Formats: sequence, structure tokens, C-alpha cells
Amino acid sequence: MGGTWGNQRIVGGAVVLGGDFNITLYLDDRNRTGRITSAMRRFAQIIDELGLVDIPLQGGSFTWSGGLNNQTRARLDRFLATPCWLDQFSRVLLRRLPRPTSDHYPILLEGGGVRRGPSPFKFENMWLKAEGFQELIEGWWQGIVASGRPSYRLATKLKGLKHQLKTWNKEVFGRLEKNKADALQQVESWDSVEEERSLTKVELNQKKEAKENYAKWVLMEEVHWRQLSRELWLREGDRNTGFFHRMVNAHRRINAMSKIMINGISPSEADGIEVPFSETEIFTALMGMNGDKAPGPDGFTIAFWQNSWETVKEDLLGLFKEFHDQNSFIKSLNHTFLVLIPKKGGVEDLGDYRPISLLGGLYKLLAKVLVNRLKKVIGKVISPDQNAFVKGRQILDGSLIANEVIDSWQKRGEKGIVCKLDIEKAYDNINWQFLLKVMQKMGFGSKWIGWMWNCISTVKYSVLVNGVLVGFFSSTKGLRQGDPLSPYLFIMGMEVLSVLITRAAEGGFIKGCRIWRAASGLKINLDKSMVILVGEVDGVIDMAAEIGCRVGQLPTVYLGLPLGAPNRAASVWDGVEERMRRRLALWKRQYLSKGGRLTLIKSTLSSIPLYQMSVFRMPKSVARRIEKLQRDFLWGGANGGSKSHLVKWEAVCADKEKGGLGLRKITLLNKALLGKWIWRFACAKEEFWKKVLEAKYGKEEFGWRTRKANGRSVLEYGRRS
Repeated sequence: MGGTWGNQRIVGGAVVLGGDFNITLYLDDRNRTGRITSAMRRFAQIIDELGLVDIPLQGGSFTWSGGLNNQTRARLDRFLATPCWLDQFSRVLLRRLPRPTSDHYPILLEGGGVRRGPSPFKFENMWLKAEGFQELIEGWWQGIVASGRPSYRLATKLKGLKHQLKTWNKEVFGRLEKNKADALQQVESWDSVEEERSLTKVELNQKKEAKENYAKWVLMEEVHWRQLSRELWLREGDRNTGFFHRMVNAHRRINAMSKIMINGISPSEADGIEVPFSETEIFTALMGMNGDKAPGPDGFTIAFWQNSWETVKEDLLGLFKEFHDQNSFIKSLNHTFLVLIPKKGGVEDLGDYRPISLLGGLYKLLAKVLVNRLKKVIGKVISPDQNAFVKGRQILDGSLIANEVIDSWQKRGEKGIVCKLDIEKAYDNINWQFLLKVMQKMGFGSKWIGWMWNCISTVKYSVLVNGVLVGFFSSTKGLRQGDPLSPYLFIMGMEVLSVLITRAAEGGFIKGCRIWRAASGLKINLDKSMVILVGEVDGVIDMAAEIGCRVGQLPTVYLGLPLGAPNRAASVWDGVEERMRRRLALWKRQYLSKGGRLTLIKSTLSSIPLYQMSVFRMPKSVARRIEKLQRDFLWGGANGGSKSHLVKWEAVCADKEKGGLGLRKITLLNKALLGKWIWRFACAKEEFWKKVLEAKYGKEEFGWRTRKANGRSVLEYGRRS
């Protein structure tokens, strides 16, 4: 293997390597989860140094099986390619073939890629950079005559504007690549003349204009590929076009209710969220949205509406007035594209894909305004048991509570089981009538319920298959992943289960779940649910078999965080390290400017461990490994070159005012995140997690902190920091 790596350093360029490497790259390359070994780290480091990309495998997750009864499976065979090679063969696919006799599956790297057809219209954000474009939009918009209800007029104007933009793009704006090449040719032409003789004052101005014209097209190209790549953490103008281009290609490859008492809102609160929509309210919601997100069926990005506010304002206000007065809008505005995203690599079954909805910009704006109103009252109707999407609560609270309970059981030597439940196809199956009934019992008014009914029941779907539209159908249940309203509607539906689980203290748990399932349309996914043992408990295997779920052990994972893990165990951070390596496997540094690499480290690499660091103290050995990944990425040379670190890491992490780059030291950041719990504890009033800590540790200093604690208490971690 060493000889192969050495030759590759010499060859460079467009190269692909394939075969049995007899080592795994990622934790999920084996069916039995273990630790990240030193050999795996070295393998990943070599791939990174050589600037290679691991081509995703289709048709299965593993390429080898062995051991007793072939129970051990792993992905040992793979193809690694340079980005230059992938640029030339951007549509390649790696497939696993049937295995006749060997313990290895054959893998086939085939070209041709995916067959495509005509794609739907998409507004290009780079058009907004064109000189005089906003004036064109204003003229076209005002020139389109439409009559009827406001939402129909808007839909008609958008249809006419699409036609105008297509014609303008073809006849005036032109092909991006050709315009950029022509502009560069003009610059080179003036350079050639200047080599022969001195340029006149007029010619110098013409050369300056040629350079500015070329810079304009370079910026537009970058905006174009940034929009396609969905890598929104990088700013325009950082010269990362090559990176955006490769990210586009990478994405293509991977790709009984009446008796249940529920908390409610007051009549005045219900009236308050039904008042007419104001211009300020709509404008604030619009400007708070991400303009670069993928457009839906109308083809127009949010950036279009943001930049054209003064032109389209009156039409938008008319749409919101129509929706308020009539509880409806034209159904075409609720047309949705469905995109299937694989939940893991090597998937073939339809159930292994997650349907993501691409909504039209107008509906997305409407939903955003409604969500901003709903946020004001959602805390009144959602019980303390639920921690997501309610102001003042965090999903971290659930992990904290679970770990504190497990810690108490283990310290007291108590035995028991923890039921970890998974809801099967949660968003896809929830019953609409159930949601409306829940909102009615919560005290929402008839107008609000009518708005919600119109938003969820008028949806029409088309599926985007390899960029081509297929089908046109409606639905009778479910919520859309991608709709701003969906998370809030879902937790209101889950509030019923929360109430029924609370009743479980008095018995009748199974019956309660059956009532909830019948009413909501949701059910527990027993294949993904488990009972987790705390200590030695008799009869658990028989109980799990009767229920139909699995038996799990501690430590495990809950809400994406460790549960029941030993304090400061380095092994629980393997997943964090691997996620960082996976990101780096896609983001090859030679296609990023220094500024782009720095932005990536600040916005993405540094944020990957944040979630876990907010509850657990990171061991120093793990912090050193993560910071090494950041250092190597920042200083790494192009094409796998030298990684000489030009400045001490302590200096890099210093504030910009002190000559540093403003990066955050992992250990200091970890201490700060744990310290936030002390402030939250002091400021919290009736939050459930605070009650748990007070019951377990007691409190002192007039309720500002718990008593000194040993174990997993994040407040104690924060104090020690």
C-alpha cells in the first residue's frame, strides 16, 4: 500500500484508485459499531493528504462478509478519485453487484451517470447582480395585466415573468461560461497590446472596464454555483467557485379525544393571532428568511422577493388580505416538489429515503408569518415534557434529564428499564382531522383553524426524479418536511401522547397508546424502538418479545447524544470526530481560498461538536485531535502539498484585535457552553429540567445554583470550569 500512495503523490492529476483496501474508513462501514482505530485515522489522513474523494456506493452498504455464519459485514472495497478525475466524469456511479461465490461483492464503477430530462424553471440569484436588472423586473411586473382574486393575479404575474426571464436570459444575458470567456479574452487582448507598446489614456480606461467586466462575470459564476451547491455558509466573493462546482457534483452522487384534558390558550390570545396581517409583519418575516434556499415549483428564490419588495409589495399585501378574509388562496401556490434524500449510503428501498418538500416562495412566506404568530402562544399549550420549538426550552434539556435519571439509578443501585420509542413515518402519517380537533381543544379560533386547514389540505405534489418532474397528486394526511408550520403542528399532535404518557403513572399505558394511535394516525415503530436495561432486570427479553421491540444496553444514544456513558469517556466522541472527517472528505481544501477555509472552520467544523459539548465535557485527548483536523485543513497546501503551520495555534485562536484569526479554542468553548447552564438555572422558573436538578441535588444561594454534586451534573461541570 505504501508504494501505491508514493506513486500517487507523483502522478497527481486525473486519477482513480479502486480495490480491496482491507480497512474501513468510517464507523458505519461495519455492521458492528466499534471505535475509531489508529489505522482508520491513518487511512483517512492519507486520503485527505492525497486530495482523494470516496465515491459513494449504491446497492448496498457493505462489500465483504465473514466470521461465524457471515455475521460480520464491512465495506473494505471502494474507489477513490481525485477531484480532477471527477470533474471529467461527474456522472459516474459506483454499484455493488451480486456475489456468486467470493466473500467479497464485486463493485462496478460505471460512467454515463443518470439520465435526465427537461428541468423546471429556476430563478438565478446571479441575475440580481446584472446591471439594470431590478428596473427590468419592475417594468415587466407592472406590464403584466391580470385580474381576479389577489392570489390569482400573483400567480398570473409570476407565470408571465418566467417567460420574460427565459427570453431575456437567452437573448441578452447569454451563457455564463461564454460571457466569462469573452470577457477574459478582452483582458488578454489588452495585455498583449500593452506588451507591444504603451496604452493611451483612453485605452487604459478600456482595459480597466474589461477587467471590471471579467470580475463581474466571475462573481456571477460564483453566485450561480453557490446557489446550486447549497453550501450557504460561504460568502460570495471569496473565490470558491471550484469548490461550489464540486459540491454540486457531490450532492448529485449522494443524494378518543373528548376526555383528554389539554392545556389551552385564552380567548384574547386566540384573537391576537387572528388579527389582519400588517406590512411590517410581512416585511420582517421576509427579510428574516434565507434567500439562497432551493426554490419550489414557482421557480423563484426568496432572494427575488427580498430584492423586489418595493415592486411586488402591493400584490403581496393583497395576497395576505385575501388569505385573512377568505381563509384561502389559489391552490397553485401550494404546489410542492418532493425530493427524496437517502437517510444513509447504499440505499435501495424506498423506505430508506426521506421526502423533503420544496415549497413555493409565496407559500413559504405565508407560513413563516403564521409561524411567527404561533410562536407567541405555543408555550401555553405544550407541556413541559416536550422541549423542542418552544421559546425558553432546548432539545438539550431532554438529554440532560435522561442522563441525570440514569445517573441516579446507577448510583443508588436501582434496577429498571428505559423505553426508547420511535414514531413510524411521523410527519407522513399524522391525521389532519386529529390536528384540527387538538387545536380546537387548545382554544384556537375558527379562523386560525381554517387557515391551518387550507395550508395542509390544498397541497399538490410532483416528485423530482434526477431533476425531472414526475406525477401530480394530492394527499389525505401528513405534514411536509420543509414547511415552516410542520414542526409546530406536529408537537401539538404529540401533546396528546404526552398527556397519555403522564397518565401511565396510574396505569393503562398500552391502552393509552392505542387511543393515541387510532386518533392521530401515528404509531410506534417497534423495529426502531427498544427497552434499555439499567442494572439486571428479570423477564425483559420475554417482555420485549411480546411487545415486538429490541433490548438495548447502556451506553446508548438519545436525541443524538450519549445516554448512560461513563464520565469523560473518549469513545463517546468518536461520532463527532467522524462527522468532521466526513465533511472534510467532501470539502477539499485545494478548491477553497484561505478565507473560505477559515469561514468553514468557524461556521461548520467548529459547530459540529457544539451540540455534544453543550452537555458533556470533552476529554483533552479528543480536543487535541479535533484541533489537529482544523489546523491541517487551514494550513494544508493545494493538491496534497505541505502542511507547514505558519502560526502557532494559540495565536490563530486569538481575537482579531490581538492579531489572531478569531477561531475558538475547543476547551474554552466547551467550558463556556457548560457554564451557560449555570445562568439558565438561575434565570429559569418552572422549567422541567430545573425541577429535576433541584429534586436531585437541592439548591443553595437563594436558588441560583444546585448544591455541590458529583457525577454528570452539567452545573458542576460548569462550576469546575
